[in-house]
Amino acid sequence: MRYAAGLGRMHKKALCFLTWTALGLFMFSQGMVQKVVSNDPNPWWQHLTGWMVGVYVWFVLTPAVLWLGRRWPLERKRWIRRTAIHIGLAFVTALVQLSLEAAILRGVRIFPAIMSSFVATFGFLLVIGFHQSFLTYWMILAVQHGFGWYQRYEERKQETLRLELRSTQLEGQLVQAQLRALKMQLQPHFLFNTLNAIMVLVRQQKGHEAEEMLGRLSDLLRGVLDDLEAQEIPLWRELEYLQLYLAIEQVRFQDRLRVETAAAPEVLDAAVPNMVLQPIVENAIRHGIGRSSSAGRIQISACAEEGALAIRVEDDGPGLAPAEPGQARGIGLANTRERLAQLYGSAARLTVENGEHGGVVATLVLPCRVIPAGPPATTETHAVHSVAG
Repeated sequence: MRYAAGLGRMHKKALCFLTWTALGLFMFSQGMVQKVVSNDPNPWWQHLTGWMVGVYVWFVLTPAVLWLGRRWPLERKRWIRRTAIHIGLAFVTALVQLSLEAAILRGVRIFPAIMSSFVATFGFLLVIGFHQSFLTYWMILAVQHGFGWYQRYEERKQETLRLELRSTQLEGQLVQAQLRALKMQLQPHFLFNTLNAIMVLVRQQKGHEAEEMLGRLSDLLRGVLDDLEAQEIPLWRELEYLQLYLAIEQVRFQDRLRVETAAAPEVLDAAVPNMVLQPIVENAIRHGIGRSSSAGRIQISACAEEGALAIRVEDDGPGLAPAEPGQARGIGLANTRERLAQLYGSAARLTVENGEHGGVVATLVLPCRVIPAGPPATTETHAVHSVAG
């Protein structure tokens, strides 16, 4: 760390030295033009020496001027008092700079006709160079102020970026927390319904059916726990969960429930929200099969449509009542719509409406994104075959 800091200071000093050197050479070029125009008999190297001595004296004085600038910074609230202080400091610094320059130039003995002594040299420089030295002091302060303003601007910019990044991270964490809450809300909702059905079987003294439903519920919960943190899973995996859920419902409805599932092979790896189909199918069973005394059928299909994944769940039940809007069919669908809005915004939708030939059709449209994890060999068979009681 100390080495890096020292190296940084050396770089700054080297840059300052090169800057003053470049300025001295630029002023020397102006002096040579004046020499040619005025037929000055003094050799060129004396002009070069004069200019370079002047700028290198300023190079030596620059750290002191910068310290004075930091000690009394030009602030908006105190600018009158600070300006008065720096006017006095500029006057003193200009005299010091001209004195040092006069001593050095007298020592190297250039321009002997006008620099015969220190007093003569200082007087000559005072006449031709005081105003320039005075302005040079202010030029150094201006550069310092400019760099300071730029540094503060960059710091504010970086702080703004950090705050925006933090805000984005917090927003992402909030969305994830909301999704987890919605997901955890959905699972107990399904679990309570299933446990209630098991209690009904127990009261009806159907112990074998209750044990079978508990066993299948255990299988489903083990599968769900495997993907507890995943918000999205492949469609083939979701269909596996659905088969486990339907096996539970099959115990309740026996021969009254028939489910047909068909998924196009090209969409089996498409990403879907975890447990997204269960509440949709549950509503189809409850409002379709549950309201009818006869056997019923539910058809589940998945295919690609215009670059999107379309999943339809159709039942042949009595359909929606005229006063029953499709947007309000229980906590399961409301929860599902909320999850879709959090995950995909307006790119996903869930509609529930009466079918053309009776019953209800729930259509789930999702962005078609592939999760690169192929299904096991038996999964596709599960996905495209019917489940029948």
